[in-house]
Amino acid sequence: MSVNNKNKQIEYYPSALTVAGSDSGGGSGIEADLRTFNALGVFGCAAITAVTAQNPVEITRIDTISAAGVKAQIDAVMAKIAVRWVKIGMLGSGENAAAVADALERFNMKAVCDPVMIATSGRKLISDDAAEVMMKNLLPRCAWITPNIPECEFMLGKKLSSENIADGAKALADKFQTNVVLKGGHDENSKKAVDYVCFKGELFTLSSPKLKFPPYASHGTGCTFSAAMAALSALKFTWSDMLQEAKAFVFGSLREHVEIGEGVSGMYPPVEDSLELIDMAEFSPRGRGGKKR
Repeated sequence: MSVNNKNKQIEYYPSALTVAGSDSGGGSGIEADLRTFNALGVFGCAAITAVTAQNPVEITRIDTISAAGVKAQIDAVMAKIAVRWVKIGMLGSGENAAAVADALERFNMKAVCDPVMIATSGRKLISDDAAEVMMKNLLPRCAWITPNIPECEFMLGKKLSSENIADGAKALADKFQTNVVLKGGHDENSKKAVDYVCFKGELFTLSSPKLKFPPYASHGTGCTFSAAMAALSALKFTWSDMLQEAKAFVFGSLREHVEIGEGVSGMYPPVEDSLELIDMAEFSPRGRGGKKR
């Protein structure tokens, strides 16, 4: 954002806000988001929605912050900081979802939402009423949403087969009138980690090679991906470059994981650039491969 101060143009340093839960183990949530913002050259701000006691193996306690507390944090940030983009993660309650939706409208915020509803294992992570508030009030106000396949199925109310995952991305985009990255990296039938993108009604695939990594090293991939999307958008990347760079950042963070405890590894911002390993192409339902972007 630029301002004119006595005929002198001032370019603010790019800032992004994460609205999410705190992970005491540092692998996901606020901690992963701020680490990603910093690695990508964006000034990170935070509004904490819940405080979790966890490590990469387990969550032992969750204390949800009140909606008034979440609103106060966002208002304080927006009062003085020129936030360009917002990443939304775990919200903890329907009241918090409503407060964040209201903030997006009041401040005309551009947001990427990782709708933390259902784990890839199928475990439900949010109450029905909170999910309803998110779907009705929050997701339609976001520029991008990044669900996993179980979350997509929950929001659409139907199962997806490996042949119609792209249709799920299109259906979500139509339902919420937003852009979608449907994360398919956990599909055991695929030789690549393939995500399905619906941007302005058009379908694309976004893929990287599959990696083998030690236990728990993938903890926080969803948080890191959506945070990278927000950071790169704040840096004014085009939408297609933003997605490919975000995918490369996650791939590199997995490839350059670090050992953080006995038998436990964690993602870490990469040193090497993996962009050449990322493919983005127009979706081809017959599997012939579309035109690369």
